[in-house]
Amino acid sequence: MKIIHTADLHLGQILYQNYDRVDEHIHFFRQLERWCREEQPDALIVSGDIFDLQQPSAATRQFFNERFVALARQNPSMAMVLIAGNHDSASRIQADRAVWELAGVHLVGIAPSADADGNDDDWQDRYIIRLESGFIVALPYMTGDRRHQVQALLDRVAAENPAGKPVVLAAHLAVTGSDLTGHGEVGTIRTQELATLGSGYDYAALGHIHKPQTLGHPDDALKLEAVTYPAGAVRYSGSALHVSCDEAYPHSVSLVNLPQHGSDVTISPLRIEELRHFHVLPEDGSACTTAEEALDAVRDFCETGRCGYFRLRLDFGTLLPSNFNQSVYELIAAREEDVRYNPKILWAGETAEPDASPEQAVFQVAELQQMQDPVTFIEKTIDQYPGLDLATVRAAFEEVKAEMKKKEEA
Repeated sequence: MKIIHTADLHLGQILYQNYDRVDEHIHFFRQLERWCREEQPDALIVSGDIFDLQQPSAATRQFFNERFVALARQNPSMAMVLIAGNHDSASRIQADRAVWELAGVHLVGIAPSADADGNDDDWQDRYIIRLESGFIVALPYMTGDRRHQVQALLDRVAAENPAGKPVVLAAHLAVTGSDLTGHGEVGTIRTQELATLGSGYDYAALGHIHKPQTLGHPDDALKLEAVTYPAGAVRYSGSALHVSCDEAYPHSVSLVNLPQHGSDVTISPLRIEELRHFHVLPEDGSACTTAEEALDAVRDFCETGRCGYFRLRLDFGTLLPSNFNQSVYELIAAREEDVRYNPKILWAGETAEPDASPEQAVFQVAELQQMQDPVTFIEKTIDQYPGLDLATVRAAFEEVKAEMKKKEEA
C-alpha cells in the first residue's frame, strides 16, 4: 500500500489581517498534483485542518472543490481521505460526505461518540475506509479520551484482515512529547498520550502539529531522504504552508510505503517549495537600535529584489514613532504582492519586569470560533476584570442588540 500523507492545509487563511494566501495554496496544490501523478498512490490522506476557519468563505469552499475535483479526475484510482481538524466545522465536513464519495473522496467530520458501543458494528463503518490495498481508520479531531472507541475500530479491522493488508490510522491531535517548535496557537495545546491511539496500525498519519516529525525519532525530523521504521510508525506530515517566521524548518508531505501488515514502513519526505519565504530582519541575527535603522533594513530588502514575509527584530530600548508601521507599509507599497509585513516586532535584549496579574484564561482556536456572543467571552474571563458588574454588561449588550434589530427592520 502506498499513501501520500499531508495535513493542516488551512485553506482561506489570512495572515496578519491583511494577506490572503490563495496563490501560495495554488503553488502547493500544483506540487501535490505532480506527486500524485508521478507516484500513483493508493490513497491521499489529509489529516485535518482543511480550512482555517470553521465558516470558510464561499470563495474558499469553491477553491477546495476545484482542487480536490481536479485531483480526483487526474487520479481516478486514488482514494482520498480527509478528516476534520480543530479548525474545521465537523458538521459541515460531514454534511458533504455522501456527495464526495461519488468521486472516491471520503470526508469524515464527526468523531465517534464517547459512549459508542465497541460491539455495535454500525457506527464503526463510518470510520473504516476499505481499499483493495489495505484499510484506513479515519478519526477526526476529538476532545477527550476515546481510546476504547479507537481500539474497537482497530479490532474490527483486525477481524476483517486475515490477508494481512496494511492498516493506516489517520487522526488529528497533539501527542504528548511531540516537537511543537514554531507552532502558534491561541491558548494552550492539549496533548494526549500516544496510547490513546490504540494498537494494531502500521502507520499513524497525524495532523495538528506543523513541524514534520516521526515520533520517537527526533534525529530524523529534518531528513529529506527515505527512512525505514518498524510497523507502528507515527508521523506528523507537517503543515502545507509555513504559517509564521517561527516555522524555520523544511515543510514536506510524506510518501509512505507499507508492504503488508506488520512489516517495516518506509517514509520518504517530499520537500514543499514555498512561494514566499519568511524572514526576520536583520537577517544576520542582530537587532536594530533605531527606527531609521529598521526602515533601512526594509528598504534594502525591497531594493535588492528579495520577496516574502518579513518581521523586524529590534532592541528592546528602541523608541518608535507612532507612524512607524505606516512608514513600513509605504516602503513596501510598490511591491505589495511580493513583500509582506508582519507588524509583530521581535524585541531583543532586557525586558521590563511584568506587572503582577491574575492568571489568564486560555482558549483553543475552535472554542473562540464557536463563541457567538461577546458576553460569553467576558463571562469566561471575568476574573481578569475585578469590580466589573456583569449584569450591567449584559444589559448594555442587550440594548445594542435591540438598536441593531430596529435598524434592520427600518
